[in-house]
Amino acid sequence: MKKITDRLFEMRDTAYRDFHARLIPDIDKECIIGVRTPQLRAYAREIAASGDRDAFMAELPHRYYEENNLHAWLAGTISRDIDEVLARIDEFLPYVDNWATCDMFPPKIFAKYPERVECKIREWIASEHTYTVRFAIVTLLGFYLDDRFRREHLDLVASVRRDEYYIYMAAAWYLSFALIKQYEAALPLLESRTLDRRVQNMAIRKAVESYRIDDVRKAYLKTLKM
Repeated sequence: MKKITDRLFEMRDTAYRDFHARLIPDIDKECIIGVRTPQLRAYAREIAASGDRDAFMAELPHRYYEENNLHAWLAGTISRDIDEVLARIDEFLPYVDNWATCDMFPPKIFAKYPERVECKIREWIASEHTYTVRFAIVTLLGFYLDDRFRREHLDLVASVRRDEYYIYMAAAWYLSFALIKQYEAALPLLESRTLDRRVQNMAIRKAVESYRIDDVRKAYLKTLKM
């Protein structure tokens, strides 16, 4: 809706736009308005409380990065009904075109419905769309590495064999956190040396940078680089 876009431009910070554009180089700079995150979140809450939410969310695709971020926040908070939230997410995921929108997207409601969401993760991770696959991996990282963790989650991520940078980097990111939080379960996967070389080496690199892994484990992990 034009009035929403106009409001976003009223909040524009061009210096912030220039800085942020360097972080998401796959997006045309002209499609980034330059609205700081706290302002954008506050505006998302304002839209959610207004009568404009549904009309705005029906206008896909959006042109601007900030419009996509607004949509992501609204999709995750639109309802307490997990089926409605998942339906909104499924509707929007094909339009996600960058890592930043993807990674801020998984909503808190997922924590209340782990089995329902896990079924969707298995669907998303098999997608042809880059950021739908990344979204699945980021959701596993955010919600399934503590008390909901299962060994098969590691196998699910390891099964992803894609050349897209933002997919294999997400896999490495997930595995580095698995080494931090579930070391005994994750270690055999790296010892098997069956992972994509880029994923294995980057997961090790990120893990050894963490203060939550002791020096003995860090030294051993370094020997597993491919």
